[in-house]
Amino acid sequence: MTDDPTGRVDRRTVLRTVAGVGGAALAGCPGTAPESDGPTVQVTDGGGTGTQSPDSDPYLDLVRTYAPTLYFDTDERWFPTDPRPYASERDGETIVDGFDALDGYHAESEPGEPPAPTVFYNVVEYEDSPLVGLQYWLYSAFDQFTTNFHWHDWEVLHVFVDTDTGEPQLYVASSHSRKVPNNEFLDPEPGRVPRVLSELGSHSSALSVNDVPDQFQRLPTDGGLADITNSALEGIEDVASIPIAYGLPRDEGSRLPYVVPELDGEPLYEHDRLPNVDRAALVPPALTVRSFTDLSEPPGDLPRRENGLVFAHSGRDVSADIDYDLVPTTEIEHITDFTGPQLSFEFSVPEAVEDAIAGHITTTGAPWGQPRYENPAADITEPNHRQALAQRYDAIGDPAPGTVVFGKVAETVASPDAPENSGVRTEPTSYEAVALLESEPEAVPTFGGTAVVRDVPAGEHRLTVNAAGTAPHSERITVEESGGPTVAGVDGQIPLVANADATKVTVDPSQADSELTGLAILDDFAGRLYDAPLTGPDAVYVHSGGAYTTEVRDTDDAVGAFRVNPAVDAASVAIENPSTGKASLARFLAAIASETEADIAAAADIESGDLDTDDAVDAVGDVVSGNGDVTGQANAIRGLSQALASVASAAGKAADRAAAGDRAGADNQLRGVSNALEQVGERLSVARSALPDEIGNAADRRLDAATRRAEQARQQSKL
Repeated sequence: MTDDPTGRVDRRTVLRTVAGVGGAALAGCPGTAPESDGPTVQVTDGGGTGTQSPDSDPYLDLVRTYAPTLYFDTDERWFPTDPRPYASERDGETIVDGFDALDGYHAESEPGEPPAPTVFYNVVEYEDSPLVGLQYWLYSAFDQFTTNFHWHDWEVLHVFVDTDTGEPQLYVASSHSRKVPNNEFLDPEPGRVPRVLSELGSHSSALSVNDVPDQFQRLPTDGGLADITNSALEGIEDVASIPIAYGLPRDEGSRLPYVVPELDGEPLYEHDRLPNVDRAALVPPALTVRSFTDLSEPPGDLPRRENGLVFAHSGRDVSADIDYDLVPTTEIEHITDFTGPQLSFEFSVPEAVEDAIAGHITTTGAPWGQPRYENPAADITEPNHRQALAQRYDAIGDPAPGTVVFGKVAETVASPDAPENSGVRTEPTSYEAVALLESEPEAVPTFGGTAVVRDVPAGEHRLTVNAAGTAPHSERITVEESGGPTVAGVDGQIPLVANADATKVTVDPSQADSELTGLAILDDFAGRLYDAPLTGPDAVYVHSGGAYTTEVRDTDDAVGAFRVNPAVDAASVAIENPSTGKASLARFLAAIASETEADIAAAADIESGDLDTDDAVDAVGDVVSGNGDVTGQANAIRGLSQALASVASAAGKAADRAAAGDRAGADNQLRGVSNALEQVGERLSVARSALPDEIGNAADRRLDAATRRAEQARQQSKL
């Protein structure tokens, strides 16, 4: 990068290096050794210790200059306030109890007049450096989100300023947790007041620096600025040009269902310690669901975000609905804890026998107990931004190699190109989900259907994804020590299925004749939908309208395949004796050939295996509606059916030979399968015009799959 005379790195220069520094850092590739940040000094006093008054704070003018303007959703219930009125003494310590804060806040609330609007500030100097971190802490009495809620909520905006030039260097707006990339902007325009768009209920902070103050814009348009300068995730096609930050999903067109918080199995508003909290005190019913699992499909009619109250610092001449007070955090550092009974939410985890329900919770503590309070740079989640500050200031360490788990949620629906109940496709999701690593203390929400979990320890993990109205997805992933993004799902795609359409496919490797290590599921039309390590009994939800190949692999790299048709088989399908080798693959070939023969016969309204010429002529005449040579078309279908029957017969014999230990006999029959498949291809091309398009499409795909599996079976050393 090229520095200007003031030491500033041009923002556009930084953005041009996204594929370099940012990609390497996000991918966790070794390049620079991790460095610690320099020592810091908290310089905010403001009278909290009795040693100086607020107006004598040396940074007060700077704090006032960058005090953010806050935009809230029209349905917001918990605005930034002062927790001190709800404080009490317990065992010699000052605490804020969750019941007291939530009930007291609503007792004082009036429409359009939230109580005690307050923003707390903290100023941190980096020793022997002109860099300071201005922190703006926002306290809310409660957090209600999608499958997550908790008493109290602290959000923060960090503004890094160079005191030599007076210019801002970086904005960092917190979003949910450090596992989720924050919303960040490098080199904002000097003097422009930062704006924060607060997410409904959760208060995750999106930035607004462009010319549209009340909307979030992830990408630049019409020559203007985007609201973040986070980099993309290198090497992953689906997000290669999308800045990786949480953003503001409901402002970007996504559907985001909220959950009604419960305590001891009852809605929170029915608790006897909350007399001033009723249903209207929570996020409105139009946006909420009582349970993810009780819905048959994702909710489709959820309101979009609408702008509500605007807060601004009372000392600034800014048009706003509410003026807030700026108070130094030293005034409240005597509060040792923010407490309340733990609230939980149900997080479904698919199991082979019965789905598990994991109770998962998040809690919040006092800001002054967090590393980022003493070192604001600890909250920088974008490697490019940390690298830029490290080049300007010795006090900031280079970005450390890190790890990222990535997945993009998709919806699974019936394919219009497939016969009924014989094929699916995936399409981009319009609703958000929640991802949970079993090794992590909290779930992370998706943004635009994208799940990103940062700084995941190397090793084996289980990733589970839930969304309202869908069956859960769960898989094993391996995060490598050497770095590189760990891509979940298949090529980063995690397909979810509506509860109403879900069929569970289970595999128990203990029933196999070898040690199984991998499980994959492929649909005839959508292709590979699941592919993950297999370490024990596993369960995968698939769409009941698909036709699937379930594949297993063992420690010797031997493969087995099994045909699954949920519409025919059952609402839950167990793969019995999931063995690998020639016998398994041959049985699969027999099954898919017989299935295809039956579908073709049904399409022509002819009994499978009994294609009488006269009947065939009449039936095919109906199909082709008088176009072409009806007798020739009938003969083509008859020949196609016979070729498929030959495949099924030879494959069945190959399976029997392999099961009996007759390698030569099995391979001989498999050569017959390959020859018969060539005949199927020839006769399918002739009969194609006499078949409905959907049946022909399915036959094409199954022929390709059978040809690959036949070759795979011949190459297998295991019988």
